[in-house]
Amino acid sequence: MKQFSLILNIVLLFAVGILYYLHFSGTKVCEKKVKPMLSSCKPGMNSAPCIAYVDLDSLNEKITFIKNNRKALETEQEAIESEWESGYRNLENQKNNFLKKGKSITQSEAEEFQANLVQQQQEIDTKKQVLTQKLNEKSYKFMDGIQQKLKGFLEEYNKNNKFNYIFSTGNGLDYMVFKDTTNNITSDVITGMNEMIDSENK
Repeated sequence: MKQFSLILNIVLLFAVGILYYLHFSGTKVCEKKVKPMLSSCKPGMNSAPCIAYVDLDSLNEKITFIKNNRKALETEQEAIESEWESGYRNLENQKNNFLKKGKSITQSEAEEFQANLVQQQQEIDTKKQVLTQKLNEKSYKFMDGIQQKLKGFLEEYNKNNKFNYIFSTGNGLDYMVFKDTTNNITSDVITGMNEMIDSENK
């Protein structure tokens, strides 16, 4: 029994010695394995893929063409809402003025007025629906055009194949849990897109 305890103590002492060594030498081992992300961005068959990203929220805020068109679309949307609300206020005024007649209103007059009011309401709602659909189509066409311009610019920007992948991030679109800001090319894209679109519009 004493011999078993002696062997167990020797094994434990040996294990503690290994743990002690690993604890104080582990930091150096980890430091050697960790490499900056950009060091892997080198051309070659065996190199890791180089990834960059673009912040779409910044593009929307700082590319003049996008800002101006987005503002125009928002103004058009506000005008549609304003016209719709104005139409309903007019219906409300008509109803109030009609009710002021009080007891002098006949059954046939009330039915005729009600039918006329419902028809006007349907016309107002239909007009809003048509205008909103046209605005949505216009907005989709604009966003699709911007996407094509962005893809065209990035193809030109990345002609030297510096990046294997370029992702987009933004509010509600951010699926990356970590982003190395050294690979954020948003500033380059904003400058380049502004210059490209300005030259197209001259």
